[in-house]
Amino acid sequence: MTYLTNSLEETEALGQRLAGSLQAGAVVAYTGDLGAGKTAFTRGLARGLGVQERVTSPTFTIVNEYEGERLPLFHFDMYRLSSSEELYEIGWEDYLARGGVCAVEWSEIIEDALEADCIRVDLCRGDSDQQRRITIEGVEGL
Repeated sequence: MTYLTNSLEETEALGQRLAGSLQAGAVVAYTGDLGAGKTAFTRGLARGLGVQERVTSPTFTIVNEYEGERLPLFHFDMYRLSSSEELYEIGWEDYLARGGVCAVEWSEIIEDALEADCIRVDLCRGDSDQQRRITIEGVEGL
């Protein structure tokens, strides 16, 4: 299903709606250019999981962990990795086993490590600076 959002707030709200359908162990794999809204979408996802703290991009740390009231969130940024082998070195399997939600920016870099049933979210710019075209696969309509 493809959604159009016209502001940062609408992008976050869509992420929050997706969070309502997620279960422990879910993997949300993002694709999209730099500045397409992946972190904004994750902020909404975090809000929907009951995360109270500020959500930021884990570009330099690879992963940020957040305790949510409903489920924990593990927010990954794979931009600086060169392959999925590096993913396993940082404990990917341990994160999957912890029963939270893994939100993975730049998932195409570690595509071979992702299960077929992960939720796919592709974000791209729309017709205006604020508009985003967001395609979500792997969940029923939001």
